[in-house]
Amino acid sequence: MSARFPTTATPLGPRARIAVVAAAVLLLAGGSLGYVLHAQQRARGGQDGADASFTLAGPALYFRDADGGRVAHQPLTAARTTGTRTAGGPVCDRFYAAGDGALCLRAKPGVLPRTYAVVLDRQLREKRRITVPGVPTRARVSASGRMLSWTVFATGDSYATTAFSTRTAILDLRTGYLVKSIENIQLTLDGARYHAPDVNYWGVTFARDDNRFYATVSTKGRTYLVEGNMRDWTAKALRENVECPSLSPDNTRLAFKKKVSDDASAPWRLYVLDLRTLRETPLAEQRGVDDQAAWLDDRTLAYALPGTGGRKNDIWTVPADGTGTPRLAVEGGSSPVAVTG
Repeated sequence: MSARFPTTATPLGPRARIAVVAAAVLLLAGGSLGYVLHAQQRARGGQDGADASFTLAGPALYFRDADGGRVAHQPLTAARTTGTRTAGGPVCDRFYAAGDGALCLRAKPGVLPRTYAVVLDRQLREKRRITVPGVPTRARVSASGRMLSWTVFATGDSYATTAFSTRTAILDLRTGYLVKSIENIQLTLDGARYHAPDVNYWGVTFARDDNRFYATVSTKGRTYLVEGNMRDWTAKALRENVECPSLSPDNTRLAFKKKVSDDASAPWRLYVLDLRTLRETPLAEQRGVDDQAAWLDDRTLAYALPGTGGRKNDIWTVPADGTGTPRLAVEGGSSPVAVTG
């Protein structure tokens, strides 16, 4: 039997009409408020975005807080974090800032791992988001804030094994040009053009001119420091056994991790390379460091090490000239970067 509906509506009384109008007004107001809140949330990057009061303002040490994964900061002169850190930044797995903005790499869970490369302004509001396949591992911004680079693990999740593949991108914010993978750059190795299917790049660091950059390239089980040129899209290998380079603020030295052991638990030591003399200096940090160190100034480096007391990572600092001793700077933190202004 089919349903039967009345063909005419029952007239509403005055009170009922007032109730209907009031409900409609509330519904429209609620919808407008929801739209405004949604728009504001999108402008701040959603639930993963920074609090409105949390911006890039130095001098301060910014870092990823292990408790919740949000970016926090503390005074650059603070020896320890107790009572000094300020939370409220965006959720990031890797973070770096310079110039007029920042780069936040955020892992997107799923059957196939993906990463959001989120470009932020000085108020840490989202300007652009790029989705790339893989697990986030390295992030850098040039001193001017124009050039950005990130590296993800396409397969594997450790530089200590040979079973990994990386994908490194470079983004020019001035032109909007994105190089999704720098593996097609014209590489010169041992004075000759080099091609190989196993070439991997990672750990980009930019010079002040926004044209020259340094990175690690691996092939045939070896790693090399390469100097790249954005303008003519070329790269040349300068030195073997250099990983995760980090250029000093004065552009004269590179901090890097050097393989010194076949022990998979601690194969690397931190070194600094003088680009004028090509002299290497081992730093006072004796433990194995698997990180792209960050220069806090021309004299001091910061880097993450596995934490103690159940913490995943701690941030340590050490003089860049090989003297002194390592110092604990942040309990429960990683991705350190100095914001000076």
